Amino acid sequence: MDHAADAHRTDLMTITRHVLNEQSKHPESKGDFTILLSHIVLGCKFVCSAVNKAGLAKLIGLAGETNVQGEEQKKLDVLSNQVFVKALISSGRTCVLVSEEDEEATFVDPSLRGKYCVVFDPLDGSSNIDCGVSIGTIFGIYMVKDKDNVSLDDVLQPGKHMVAAGYCMYGSSCTLVLSTGNGVNGFTLDPSLGEFMLTHPDIKIPKRGKLYSVNEGNAKNWDTPTAKFVEKCKFPKDGSSPKSLRYIGSMVADVHRTLLYGGIFLYPADKQSPNGKLRVLYEVFPMSFLMEQAGGQAFTGEQRALDLVPTKIHQRSPVFLGSYDDVEEIKALYAAEEKKA
Repeated sequence: MDHAADAHRTDLMTITRHVLNEQSKHPESKGDFTILLSHIVLGCKFVCSAVNKAGLAKLIGLAGETNVQGEEQKKLDVLSNQVFVKALISSGRTCVLVSEEDEEATFVDPSLRGKYCVVFDPLDGSSNIDCGVSIGTIFGIYMVKDKDNVSLDDVLQPGKHMVAAGYCMYGSSCTLVLSTGNGVNGFTLDPSLGEFMLTHPDIKIPKRGKLYSVNEGNAKNWDTPTAKFVEKCKFPKDGSSPKSLRYIGSMVADVHRTLLYGGIFLYPADKQSPNGKLRVLYEVFPMSFLMEQAGGQAFTGEQRALDLVPTKIHQRSPVFLGSYDDVEEIKALYAAEEKKA
């Protein structure tokens, strides 16, 4: 890195400046989305700071409660959830919040309501906190028709109706990846400035990748198309090189790598979890939105992931997402299996 040149870099594209530039393309915009996003960014900075000192501040370990998914909550989970709920409500731009950690949706007090619904997983991959593996926050944003008359139906929409989605990864660096429906951009937190700087402009996933990401420990319970696809990754019959397996077990980290390097991330349904394990609203939809915006695909085993219409806020679904051609292969295998049936 050229530190001397870096020191004189004055044209700094921060995430706020980037979003304001996008806002200027829409003269009718009142800046509500920009304000909402600034509160999400603040939440990410707070959680990043808490993650970095989790061991020192005794934030790791269990909080002694179990969340709606039956998972024991980490102290950091509870803190992250509180941070995002408070940040989103205080923005004055939200009306309904759905968090992985809360059993029920949160309806914002009418005096603080805005026109956006936010669905989020405040700390995805939190079982990895104690061993220092990358974890992250995932979020998706919908717009409501009438903020004074909101219901769960405003959140239970297909993912294709999202107006924005993103994730923040707390790893060797803190990276925020965002799409507002006009491509995907990545920003990295500069600790010396306390600002997210544009470091990955206009991310495009390669059309085909050399990596696959799946928990092979579940292989004995997989359906036939998934088993055939993974077999093909390991033992290609066309003379091509086998794909490399990369699996962290933290969705944000696995999807981030897939987005940058290409390949496919698989979390199929299996005999133990016939409906899949990942949650539709705040895991499957935001990541699928980002993949499509970057030129990839997302598929549930039955349909385009973003066409799924959820009926419950914590509904689960299988998902296959990544490079366009790789997802085409798994779609072909499911189509062939359906023909047999």
